[in-house]
Amino acid sequence: MEEPGTVYFTGTAGAGKTSFVRAFSEWLRTAGYDATVVNLDPGLEGTDFEPDIDIREWVRLADIQDEYGLGPNGAQVAAADMIALKIFDVKQAVQELKSDYVLIDTPGQIELFAFREASKAIVDALSGDRSAIAFLFDPALARTPGGFVSLMMLCATVEFRFRLPMVNILAKSDSLTPEQLQRVTSWSDEPGVLYEAVTADTPTPDAQLSTELFRALESMGPLTGLLPTSAKEGTGLEPFYLACQRVFGGGEDLEPSHAPSNE
Repeated sequence: MEEPGTVYFTGTAGAGKTSFVRAFSEWLRTAGYDATVVNLDPGLEGTDFEPDIDIREWVRLADIQDEYGLGPNGAQVAAADMIALKIFDVKQAVQELKSDYVLIDTPGQIELFAFREASKAIVDALSGDRSAIAFLFDPALARTPGGFVSLMMLCATVEFRFRLPMVNILAKSDSLTPEQLQRVTSWSDEPGVLYEAVTADTPTPDAQLSTELFRALESMGPLTGLLPTSAKEGTGLEPFYLACQRVFGGGEDLEPSHAPSNE
């Protein structure tokens, strides 16, 4: 059996990672592919979505708080290191399920995924030759030039840290007006349009800094297209699948593991 496609989903808190993972896993199964969903957030709450593999079976945020007398932030940091110690148990569980796709829902706080050495060890342990990171752009931030550039910086940081191919998606695009959606996607497709928006939105004393920052990001090229998606409406899921397949197999479609569902 071919190595599964492994996708890590990350982005700022509230970007809709878990909702998107759920929607995409359901789309894959409907299309005839087996998908394993892995939750790596030890503090995940407020969802009735049951992952196939759940780090909370080994590491739970509430238990760490009680045992070590830590607050939520300190417990999250401690949990990140504890997860790294359990990652080979997670890897074994993933391998036993033998799926076409492995969808990994990372912690809600992006800094716990992007900046901890433990996270690098986790990604190294779980990744194979067919691995990628999906970075979710939150429309609440992406709709302004400054917010969009800030997300580009985070995206570039994640790419630099993990050295995996990136697929960038605009989550919850249904929350934007058609005009806002067109403007945001144009920023990802046409750097000159974004540059004009950034300079127009920046007070004169900060213009030089904004310009230099934009040029640095442009030279790094962290953003190559932004796929509008909506977990709520089920839009953009097939284009996201095709983008992943371009990363994993040069664009070739997978052979379905089972008959597609008509549900």
